[in-house]
Amino acid sequence: MNPIASVRDYLLGLQQRITGAIAQVDGHTFVADAWEKPAGETLQGNGITMILESGQVFERAGCGFSHVTGPRLPPSATQHRPELAGAPFEAMGVSLVFHPRNPYAPTVHLNVRMIAATPAGGEPVCWFGGGMDLTPYYGFEEDAQHFHSTCRDALAPFGDDKYPRFKKWCDEYFTLKHRGEQRGVGGVFFDDFSELGAERSFAMMRAVGDAFNEAYVPIVRRRMHTPYGERERSFQLYRRGRYVEFNLVWDRGTHFGLQSGGRTESILMSMPPLASWSYQYQPEPGTPEDDLYRKFIVPREWV
Repeated sequence: MNPIASVRDYLLGLQQRITGAIAQVDGHTFVADAWEKPAGETLQGNGITMILESGQVFERAGCGFSHVTGPRLPPSATQHRPELAGAPFEAMGVSLVFHPRNPYAPTVHLNVRMIAATPAGGEPVCWFGGGMDLTPYYGFEEDAQHFHSTCRDALAPFGDDKYPRFKKWCDEYFTLKHRGEQRGVGGVFFDDFSELGAERSFAMMRAVGDAFNEAYVPIVRRRMHTPYGERERSFQLYRRGRYVEFNLVWDRGTHFGLQSGGRTESILMSMPPLASWSYQYQPEPGTPEDDLYRKFIVPREWV
């Protein structure tokens, strides 16, 4: 199987389905920014960045498709596959981060991708990655349970081990190690995945992508009109600072894009439009802000 054409078609369709659903929620349409990196540069390829800013519901919603080729895999892509270090590669994926305006509506992230590398004198090696995770500013048990149960159900056809394994992987990956703190309530995450063979591994990646609208849209509709004030807004901006820290310091996707000469504007579209930092902030005990730290941004079983 040569999955490159079918993976590309699937990812472009996924981008349209997700942005269409989010535009319906917001009432504003996405702006499509098609881009191309011409031959002769370190990395070449093309993509479409779909962006919605200053909407009614979303302060920023970015959903990007990219398809690039390069002469040598960057270090962030070969840390688990040292035999492919320096091999020419082809990579494509859809990545999104949606930042709602209302502090009671959670930020969400999804990424699904494929990388194919060809070692000297060898056949192309394909592997898949992806997942989705939820980052609330104010925690709700029913939201976390809905998100995780949707992820579990999407992975069920591929083995009973997949959800618990990828849920644990997500908890371990989306950790701000320099703070000893989870980014959010998690979800599922997998990387360097090819153990089911190319066709079934691609099918598993599709199942994760196809589950996104069901996992997230009901949550944002439930929370987007909740009344809030300056206190909630200030806490949202403070917690968004943690999102920035993770993406710049720890995220392999961000590092891959920057190390391989990717398009900076598209790579950094995951950044929130506003964020803040406070020195040694501590929430008041017994407050909803304190609940987030004690009950939600800690590894736990949701379903």
